Amino acid sequence: MTHRDHVVIVGAGIGGLSAAVLLAARGLAVTVLERGPSVGGKMRQVDVGGKLLDAGPTVLTMRDVFEEIFADAGDSLTSHLNLQPVDILARHAWSDHERLDLFADLERSASAIKDFAGPVDARGFLEFSRQAKRVFEALNTAFIRAPRPGPLSLSYRLGYGGLHDLWRTSPFDTLWKNLGTYFQDPRLRQLFGRYSTYVGSSPFLSPATLMLIAHVEQAGVWLVEGGVYRLALALHDLAIKHGAVFRFNAEVCGLLTEGGRATGVSLPSGEQIEARGVVVNADSAAVAAGLLGRTAADAVAPQPIRHRSLSAVTWLMQAQTAGFPLSRHNIFFSGNYPAEFDDIFRSHRLPRAPTVYVCAQDRDDQGYRMDDGPERIMCLVNAPALGDQTSQTELDLERCQADTFEHLARCGLHLQFVGEPLLTTGPVQFESLFPGTGGSLYGQASHGWRASFRRPGSRTGIPGLHLAGGSVHPGAGIPMAAMSGRLAVNGLLTDLASCLRSRQMAIAGGMSTP
Repeated sequence: MTHRDHVVIVGAGIGGLSAAVLLAARGLAVTVLERGPSVGGKMRQVDVGGKLLDAGPTVLTMRDVFEEIFADAGDSLTSHLNLQPVDILARHAWSDHERLDLFADLERSASAIKDFAGPVDARGFLEFSRQAKRVFEALNTAFIRAPRPGPLSLSYRLGYGGLHDLWRTSPFDTLWKNLGTYFQDPRLRQLFGRYSTYVGSSPFLSPATLMLIAHVEQAGVWLVEGGVYRLALALHDLAIKHGAVFRFNAEVCGLLTEGGRATGVSLPSGEQIEARGVVVNADSAAVAAGLLGRTAADAVAPQPIRHRSLSAVTWLMQAQTAGFPLSRHNIFFSGNYPAEFDDIFRSHRLPRAPTVYVCAQDRDDQGYRMDDGPERIMCLVNAPALGDQTSQTELDLERCQADTFEHLARCGLHLQFVGEPLLTTGPVQFESLFPGTGGSLYGQASHGWRASFRRPGSRTGIPGLHLAGGSVHPGAGIPMAAMSGRLAVNGLLTDLASCLRSRQMAIAGGMSTP
């Protein structure tokens, strides 16, 4: 491969940005085409009343994934970002007098759980944490960082020891059922069942192996000075440093092929951009639905609407806060968890009694902030991903908003909005931002033990066309999307090397011809 080898990346989300850095650092010519006005994809930052708020992911975990990407590009993560480890992972509430903090230190968390729910559940928490670590360590190399396996190939990669650790999890049980073996207090089952929503799924339907997310948090959560969005900017800057070219407001409508291989892309203007390979950092459902043309759609398995993961309703604001002692990350649980997920996945409506995530973006994990003025707040509740199927009305959103802020008030948090009105984003708006998804924010839901094998891998049915992003293997979340970009790069480089070999044929006399 030479510097003349040209690769097109469609989409500048975290998967596409990671792929752009890794390819450009290897000397390939990289063009990134982004339909929006800026980088980041779902890692968005928006202006509310003159202040910028993170409107997507708000935490950074698995920092080693990004340290490896920056190191592969001859740089370091900490030369671009100021990262601060958190002590309090999150503050949880069920009412105005039921509160529980989880800490990065396991023993402190166990002590807090003992005071909250008793010694039996404190011991259960420690055993749960040990098993979550075992599951993560078994799957990290064999599954998360590897090309998408099938059940048999995963068993081979795990070996006897890994299979034993995985089997102890009861992988065919749901996460909710499995949590009952560790915790007697239903509030703790809610708390640790919440981790399934980090990948857009229900704890009542997702497999017990998702307990590994608990270990990911316990292994380290970092605050990014200036907001998580600065990670997207840092990757963008690093890719440019190595020669990548970014074009914004550049929508791709078709895939070019020749001889059964991907050879570039076309734009609505009629412009065609030739390339030796294409990485698509868009939701695989959008590709399968034909948003990049029929040729690309035929290379990706169709994805039924029933497999969609969660969407959300978010409210961004500046507000004066009173009552509840906010940390950086706060979760206010509903009183009826099964009903909440029945509303979303069975009745396909906004939950009538939602669990609410509140990110206080001017506070550190201890709740400290620099002044007493209005602060930047994001509130989020889970929602069904049917933004393209139903006419979500203003009345629906108003009712959900009223239910949400009434629940916060019952838990002691009072918000007085300041300046501009709330910026509300629901499934319909997320469908507009990310077409072909219905507003799904995590690709396919991780429901049932087969779900991980149903999620598309980076390879498609067309050589030279690879997928990246949270909708493909290894899954949703910032580090997983970044790893999908690396997997796409590895597959694409293999394709290019294979193509070069296939273009030469040895003949007598020691010469070769195309």
